[in-house]
Order: sequence, then structure tokens, then C-alpha cells
Amino acid sequence: MENRSNPPPHVLIFPLPCQGHVNSMLKLAELLSLAGINITFLNSEHNHELLVRYTNIEDRFTKYPGFQFQTIADGLPVDHPRSGGQVMELFDAMKLVTKPIFKKILLETKPPVNCIIEDGILGFVGDVAIEVGVPFIYFRTVSACSFWAYFSIFDIIEGGQLPIRGDEDMDRLITKVPGMETFLRCRDLPSFCRVSDMTHPNLLLVMNETRQSPRAKALILNTFEDLEGPILSQIRTQCPEIYSIGPLHEHLQAKLSAKNEKSCQSSNSLREIDRSCMTWLDNQPEKSVLYVSFGSVTVMTRHQLLEFWYGLVSSKKRFLWVIRPDSIATKDGEFEKIPVEVEEGTKDRGFIAGWVPQEEVLAHKAIAAFLTHSGWNSTLESIVAGVPMICWPYFADQQVNSRFVGEVWKLGLDMKDQCDREIVEKMVNDLMVERREEFVRSATRMAELSRKSVREGGSSYCNLNRLIEDIRSMSVRVHDT
Repeated sequence: MENRSNPPPHVLIFPLPCQGHVNSMLKLAELLSLAGINITFLNSEHNHELLVRYTNIEDRFTKYPGFQFQTIADGLPVDHPRSGGQVMELFDAMKLVTKPIFKKILLETKPPVNCIIEDGILGFVGDVAIEVGVPFIYFRTVSACSFWAYFSIFDIIEGGQLPIRGDEDMDRLITKVPGMETFLRCRDLPSFCRVSDMTHPNLLLVMNETRQSPRAKALILNTFEDLEGPILSQIRTQCPEIYSIGPLHEHLQAKLSAKNEKSCQSSNSLREIDRSCMTWLDNQPEKSVLYVSFGSVTVMTRHQLLEFWYGLVSSKKRFLWVIRPDSIATKDGEFEKIPVEVEEGTKDRGFIAGWVPQEEVLAHKAIAAFLTHSGWNSTLESIVAGVPMICWPYFADQQVNSRFVGEVWKLGLDMKDQCDREIVEKMVNDLMVERREEFVRSATRMAELSRKSVREGGSSYCNLNRLIEDIRSMSVRVHDT
């Protein structure tokens, strides 16, 4: 137990400034705050302004006297879209602009920082930590299976299995990712592997940053043993100290409930939420609605949008669809020209919103299935809610996640690399009608395992306690020196 003569540990948490990363790392920050650890959460100025505008974030964290927000420049202009392919521009900007500012913050923060929990894709944070002499832990916000695929890219290239040789090569098996030899195809590799040039900056970035993971004191993953145990065993051969403490959103709710605190559906959203969708859902029959959302970064063409739209309307199923204002790559005004037949079909059975409270939506009794981009937070939220998925991955880790959802965990259907109205219609009907019982059965079972993992005695519950004790020990060693 903590020696009360020692002050509480002071941990600095630094996420990549993107919605999914900020969301899960804020949940970790609150879990550590509940344990009495002092937290400085380092947010980009751009994202913090949005968080304060669209959520009650500052009020929510006032109950933790040891918690504080600090902000830092992300190096991009205010009007930069920070979505689609352009989101990768963050990395160069942060290395150039953010790194020297971060070093200054680290040296000047009082009380001194005992430990950094950094987004493991931001290698410069670890570089500064080593320079200054502060121990650091990596938190990767992706799935264990995606992390392991990233880690193995070097071996895939060395083994001559990359680059991919055209569309006809996409179903070739990749055998250089230990534990995935029998089912991982070229098309299931992280999207960065789809380049012909093996020295492409984005490929080198994810490969090199991930290969550096063993230099951290430990690795935190937002997953649980019953979901990704075999892959976690593979990762331990390279990173022996792993804390699998997910699903973080469920873990936090369980801890707040145990303390009899208001277990509210708190939002970490960087966008304005449209709550009118909840009223619409309240008026729909139980297990009748397909929820459709492609996350905070995905950008699609107008053609893709219309293929999905026609497919959804033709399926004759009710649907709630999140279409972000910045999610369609169109010429000015083009989005407005929507064919009358899909508009009519949407009036009858659909609801379209700009952004919604996703955890609440997935937990709603009217939701039967989720058409998703397979981002890791969305995948975990669907798993906890026991909602089967249709996967249409966009980029990065999502291609790997969707393969595991369809082929390994049997929690849904993988529709990657296809965008055709007839396929959309067929998959919706397969998931919600033809094979409904099969998918509901497997989704219900995994939902129960996810909740068990964060209850007292569960694997994630025990791993979080271990993380907290290890941070305290680290802090004592820092104070002693």
C-alpha cells in the first residue's frame, strides 16, 4: 500500500490530439484520479477549446483536486481540417513545434512529474522523457491485434510479403505476424501497408514508433484478456510488462458505480452532440434500428455516400446515421443534391444526425446492429453493448480490427473494400434477419466477458490495480533519488 508520508504520484498524460485517442486517455486519467493519483492532462489547444465548448469536462474533473488540464500547441493552423488523410500531418507538425514546448513544460511543472503516460505513437514524448530522466509508460489506443500487426510490419517486409502487387494480390495470406498466420490477408493489414513504396513516410512512422515500444517501462492497452489473450501473449515476447485494462469506458462506469457516484454517460466529444436522436430512438421498436457511424476521421466520396444510402433504404430497416459535416469529399453544394427516392425512404425509416452520444446510442434498447468504420473505441463500445457489427474500415488499425470482428471473434461481417448498394442491403439483412440469432448469441457472450473483466477479480480490474501500485512504486523511487 502507499506510504502516506510520500506525496501522491504526479502523472502527466499526453494523447495524440485526435478524438479517439483523447477519449480513451481521458477515461484512463479519470480512473487514475479515482485512485488518488495526481494527473496533468496535456491537451492540444485546438482540442481543449472544443472539449470545453461541447462538454462539461471542466466541471466533471473538479471533483479530483489533484487533476489539472494543461494545453500545448499541435503545430497546425487553426483552420486545418485534422480529418481524412490530412490527420497524418499532425506528426511532423508536433515534432517540429510541440516537442520543444513539451520539454519546457516537463521541466517547469510543479510538483515535478514522476511518470509520463504517453500516446505510444508519439515517439518524441519518450525522447524528451529519456533526456529529462522521467520514467514513461506507453499507452497504445489501438487493439492488441492492430498493435501486433504494426509491430510485425518490419518482419513482413523482410520476409518479402510486402509490397502488395495490385488488387489481385489482396487475398494473399500474410504469414509473418505470429498468431495470425492462417487468416490475415494483404487486405487486412493496416492501411499504411497499401503503398508500393516501402519507404513511404506514414508506413515508416507507424513501423518505427511501434518497434520502439520495448523502451518504455510498460505498455497499457485498452483491451481485455478474454478478447485478445492469444495476441497479448505474442506481444509479451517483445514487451513483457503489459497492462490490459479495458474496456476503459466500462471500467470507468464500474468504478464510479462502486463508489455510488453518479454513473453518467459523460462525453469527451470534440463535436456538438445532437441529442434529439435519443427521442427518435425512444419511439422505435426494440432491436429494430441499425446504427451507422464511420467515426471522427473517415472521409467518403459522394458516390460512396449514395451507395450506402441506397443500400440502407433498400434494406427496409430503420437506421440512425451519423453524417459529420466534414465527412463528405464534395464540391460546394454537391451534397445537397440527394435523389428524391432516398430522401423519401429516409423520412419513413431513418434519422440523420451530425454527431451523437455513441455509448448511449449503442446501449439503447432499439439498437439491433452497428455499421461501423471499426475504430477501436467504437468496436469496444459495440462489444460491451452486445451489438453485432458490419465493418467498413477506413484507415490505420481499422482493417485489422474488422478482420478480427468477422473472422476471429465472429461478432459481425467484414465489408472492407466494398461499397455497393446491393452488398450493403444484403449485409444489413444477413446481420439483422438471416443470421441474427447466431450473431446475437456471440455478441451477448462477449459482452458478458467484457463486463466480467472490469468487475472485482476480473483480469482488467486486477491489471489496473497493478498499474496503480507500480506508478506509486515508481513515484517513491523518484522521491528517494
